[in-house]
Amino acid sequence: MKLVLTACPYCGTGCNLYLKVADKRVVGVIPSVSRSANRGHLCVKGWNAWEFIHHSDRLKSPLIKIRGKFKEAGWDDALDIVARNFKKIKKKYGPDSLGIWGSARCTNEMNYLAQKLARAVFGTNNVDHCARTCHSPTVAGLVRSFGSGAMTNSYDEIPQAAGIFAIGSNAPEAHPIIWWRIRTAKDNGAKIIVADPRKTKLAEIADIHLQHYPGTDIALLNALMHVIVKADLHDKSFIARCSLDFEKLTRVIEKYTPEYAESITGVPAGLIKEAAFLYAGLKPLSNIYTLGITEHTTGTENVMSVANLAILTGNVGKRSSGVNPLRGQNNVQGACDMAALPDVYPGYQRVDNDEIRRKFEAAWGVPLSPNPGLTVTDMIIQASAGKIKALYIIGEDPMRSDPNINHVKKALENLEFLVVQEIFMNKTAEFADVILPGASFAEKDGTFTNSERRIQRIRKAIGPLGKARPDWKIVCDISNRLGYAMKYKNISEIMDEVASLAPIYGGVSFERLEEDGLQWPCPDKEHPGTKYLHENGKFTCGLAKFHAIKHRPPAEECDSEYPFILTTGRMLFHYNVGTMTRRTPALNREYPDNFVQINFNDAARLGITNNAACRVATRRGGLKVRADVTDKIKEGVIWMPFHFTEAPANLLTKDAFCPIARTGEYKACAARVEKC
Repeated sequence: MKLVLTACPYCGTGCNLYLKVADKRVVGVIPSVSRSANRGHLCVKGWNAWEFIHHSDRLKSPLIKIRGKFKEAGWDDALDIVARNFKKIKKKYGPDSLGIWGSARCTNEMNYLAQKLARAVFGTNNVDHCARTCHSPTVAGLVRSFGSGAMTNSYDEIPQAAGIFAIGSNAPEAHPIIWWRIRTAKDNGAKIIVADPRKTKLAEIADIHLQHYPGTDIALLNALMHVIVKADLHDKSFIARCSLDFEKLTRVIEKYTPEYAESITGVPAGLIKEAAFLYAGLKPLSNIYTLGITEHTTGTENVMSVANLAILTGNVGKRSSGVNPLRGQNNVQGACDMAALPDVYPGYQRVDNDEIRRKFEAAWGVPLSPNPGLTVTDMIIQASAGKIKALYIIGEDPMRSDPNINHVKKALENLEFLVVQEIFMNKTAEFADVILPGASFAEKDGTFTNSERRIQRIRKAIGPLGKARPDWKIVCDISNRLGYAMKYKNISEIMDEVASLAPIYGGVSFERLEEDGLQWPCPDKEHPGTKYLHENGKFTCGLAKFHAIKHRPPAEECDSEYPFILTTGRMLFHYNVGTMTRRTPALNREYPDNFVQINFNDAARLGITNNAACRVATRRGGLKVRADVTDKIKEGVIWMPFHFTEAPANLLTKDAFCPIARTGEYKACAARVEKC
């Protein structure tokens, strides 16, 4: 038996664990006690993070589609087909007819090479990844407010907070090791305010639970700020010294009295006042949020509203405070850092900045496009319109993860060429012309960057299964065939290249990551990394900026035909579209099928009993699922997890998008429920 230290492949917490290896197989895990991300703790997914690795469904050989059926092929044949088709389509339609999807499930090094392939080889900035479906509003919103689009503080600061405000975050199920820290803060005397349409375990321990309707976050946040300003509880010194546009904010929030907000949110005015007074009296206070506020047509504005509240009370730029988005996937922060995004180079350097572009042209030896590319959202739209002709999708399944999957199906069917790189066959791969088998997290070296900006090593425990290859090597193989040399002796050379080009990673090397990783910004080899951002009110953008934002309702509101608000989310035992957890017996046994949560009173009115079959329908389609009748959800609201490919919740969700970040509105659409 040998033990290999690595990082968990599930949520963005980035827990460290040892893989137990015997006879070239991974047979179990042990949590790392010394690493700060988890300090000896693991959630149920982490404890079972090894079971899917050797599943019989693993893709172990390249597949090419011949007359509608997949056939095994050698790597040379498969890669020759890939290169030939990309070259042909680029020549016929131009570079912007191509697009690449990086992956939050893959390493920083792979994502760096994927965006380099798009920009230096394809000649386009059409590169993006699944942050577009979750936390792109975080990057867009926090950059606009603070100048830096990431979690401001560190995990270990949470237990020392005097207060915690959690909005749109179900940490007990989505981020259990953060939940442990929140519970510790509670034990230490912290006051907790939770804003959530559902009565989650986090809401149950809260001092105040603001149970608002999905899609009304801005009205609620504006009302909290209204009360704080009217009561003269805002931090006037911090505002004057460290911020801009306070007067613009006050003009907008003037309208949002608690009574007016109650008419929108459904939260009693008295409870809003109580929460505002409690919030204003707690310092330091940590603001925590997740997808509950980002996956809306107002996602970026929701994030900026949370930032407004933090600036207003001076709860940013110091320990145990800040605005702290909990990232959903193991390397969604790193994929953003590496510029698997259409408008920036690694380290969030703008592609339309001439000086920055010249730096990357000199480093990569080719001219680069100055035009920002298409997001994942817009690549799907443009594929439907016939303008995107070919996609290279790495480690993603938009046929289950994107809203209104019938729309995605049309786009994929309209492509001339599709390459999918995966570890398991999925619904998107079924549309591919070529499938390339990648390596799981246990079969490769590299780095992941977690939610607290900590860059951590992952280490190869076993060799790739069958003929599978590490993802970064596959990208290099494609680039080399397209005439652009990507020849790295090892993966650490890729990180060295990143460090030479991205100032926030300037002091990062594999050698320095061996202990407990490093938190960016880490600008040079002597820098210890940064525990929290914007210390003493020194913001990346100079001064923090208030954004005056008005409430806008969701893109699709309820009516007599569709009287419920459908919202979706994660659960403890599964992850994303179930690619890994549904192939883990211990997890799948707990929750083998999909369900819909519905309030007791709504269910009684419809004649639906607990565990009975019912049909949930929207204007996009319908699903038959079992009913979970409960008091944990607000009347008029229903909730479904999105992990089940047999009953995919995203068949129902609407393809309406945040106009700034282009993230879909997964958290609010009109629905009806029928007794079966």
